[in-house]
Amino acid sequence: MLFQVGGQGTRPTFFEMAAAQQLPASLRAAVTYSVGVLALRRPFLHKVLDYEDEFFALLMLVLETHSLRNTDASFSESLYGLRRRSVRIRAKKDDTRLKSSDGIHHSGLEKRQRVLSVVLMVVLPYFKSKLHSVYNKEREARLQASLWGPTDERFDDADYFGGGGNPLVSRGGLSFTYQLLYLLDATGFYSVGLHALGIHVCRATGQELMDNSSRISKIRSRERERLLGPLWLKKLQGALLSCAYTMLDYAQTGLIAAVFFFKMMEWWYQSAEERMSAPTVYPPPPPPPPPKVAKEGIPLPPDRTICPLCSQKRANPSVVTVSGFVFCYACIFKYVSQYKRCPVTLMPATVEQIRRLFHDM
Repeated sequence: MLFQVGGQGTRPTFFEMAAAQQLPASLRAAVTYSVGVLALRRPFLHKVLDYEDEFFALLMLVLETHSLRNTDASFSESLYGLRRRSVRIRAKKDDTRLKSSDGIHHSGLEKRQRVLSVVLMVVLPYFKSKLHSVYNKEREARLQASLWGPTDERFDDADYFGGGGNPLVSRGGLSFTYQLLYLLDATGFYSVGLHALGIHVCRATGQELMDNSSRISKIRSRERERLLGPLWLKKLQGALLSCAYTMLDYAQTGLIAAVFFFKMMEWWYQSAEERMSAPTVYPPPPPPPPPKVAKEGIPLPPDRTICPLCSQKRANPSVVTVSGFVFCYACIFKYVSQYKRCPVTLMPATVEQIRRLFHDM
């Protein structure tokens, strides 16, 4: 399964390289989340989460080693149809108008480059994750000490690692510099690690893919021929090798497809549960009808800012809660105290049902 992102020639685009570099981190997040959800019903999987760094490093060690051995590419690079090539620069003095790509000879990876590639892609990220965890724990402890300890203890992020803050920041700046130069076509190396190993990442041609398939078949045939022991043991070892080869060959497609399928099923069931557990939303009830003015009651003035009792502009406006009409506080208090009713609707009322309005609209 190959993802073609575009571009021409054998040099991958910046977006292809960025996608290939970000795939392991995205895959780790998806695997960790999937295992965490499964651990809700299978508590023994919490052990995997307790040793998340070691588990993922072991998984990537197997995948990266197998991918480099068979395809001369990392796990994510082979998914995008990319290959790693050893770089040898040949100086040509007879032509000073050569382009930057002239004089560069690509060849297959050496064993040393494969081993160091695994170290850069698996071992170093593992130690980086561990250092980041230690840094965060120490930083949290120092922060708590600065908050709850003596007042003269102040938290300073520059106190760590010799006053340099997080030691991973400088490495991130160097990586950004290489990526910017690669984007501007100023270098053929996407990262400082590839530059140190003398490796270019190139697109694989159709002929290279066919040659690689035949090469893998020859290597596996020779490995089966080197099996020792009686006939039944050779058959058993051959069957185990075939199963291992099949699992590793389809690890890319299977792993990504399994995570995608799991996320899709989780979204499906979560949406169904939300629909079932969502409370029924009813429309708001209509407001009650306005109270009717009694024929024997005091008529309402056309100007709503006028008190119906004194026919003057309302002072200290107050409302009778049984009817909702507004009067001057002194007027309505005197009227209700004497007649025990609303002057407009003639509904029974008491002085306890008079409320002061602080915002007369």
